[in-house]
Amino acid sequence: MLKLTRRTLMAAVAITPLMSFAASAEGLISIIVNDPANPYWFTEGEVAKATAESLGYSANVSAHKGDTNTESTLIDTAITNQSVAIILDPANADGSIGAVKKAVDAGIPVFLVNAEINQEGLAKAQLVSNNAQGAAMGAEQWVSVMGDTGTYVELFGNPADNNAATRSNGYTTVISQYPDLVKVGQEVANWDRTQGYQKMQALLQANPDINGVISGNDEMALGAIAALKEAGKLDQVKVGGFDGSPDAVEAVKAGEMAYTVLQPVAVFSAEAVRQADNFIKTGSTGAATEKQLFDCLLITPENVDKYTAAFTLSE
Repeated sequence: MLKLTRRTLMAAVAITPLMSFAASAEGLISIIVNDPANPYWFTEGEVAKATAESLGYSANVSAHKGDTNTESTLIDTAITNQSVAIILDPANADGSIGAVKKAVDAGIPVFLVNAEINQEGLAKAQLVSNNAQGAAMGAEQWVSVMGDTGTYVELFGNPADNNAATRSNGYTTVISQYPDLVKVGQEVANWDRTQGYQKMQALLQANPDINGVISGNDEMALGAIAALKEAGKLDQVKVGGFDGSPDAVEAVKAGEMAYTVLQPVAVFSAEAVRQADNFIKTGSTGAATEKQLFDCLLITPENVDKYTAAFTLSE
């Protein structure tokens, strides 16, 4: 049975217990994530590893930190180690295609989580959050707390990750319906808290009177909050995030973040391993399509207590 800690519970409020399988599975499942220093990617790797081990496999977790050369080296290692499957959060929508192809050519099935590559038919499955749905839901909440009038800035994720554009486009689709909400600045902060802090400082210098920040993920939003606190402006600015990380949930509870959009990372990470197990045993993932979307949830001050309780079930 998979034991969920505080971090692995971050996107598993509604996760169901794993089914019991006969311990006939064997072999190594290699799990490659982005950067486990981010609690979102930490959860991704740990849930996948725990699920694989619960199904009878050995498993290891490594990280490419967004670098395609490192990713390629880790794929080589997975091939050398004769992995029976690879769970990969790709570093780059285009740049990771070669790495996936290399594994497939070596006879190792690849299952993508969290981010897509711009080619179908290589990976056995691509399991991601429904970023368009989550972005629209987040933007609607952001408009609700902002009101119909104001100026705002946006923090944009890593441009090599399709999720960054999908979320930004989702925000724009909703906010553009309110012509008196005016975007006065946008900066790329690459999903990173430190960059979010630095870019927010620059945005504040150029636009000292903004009253809104909408961010592509929680880490950038938390960096923005730190900069706003330092400038003495947090009480004047509404900040929205995306991921549902424990720190963001605590920020919502503290009244520092208006909301966050919870990605069900624990759900699709576990599901990717189950589909890998099914493919190893039967030659089929059991899913109807390669690309699979998992809907997001909204965390607000009104419902944050139930999420906070979930995160403190175990340390």
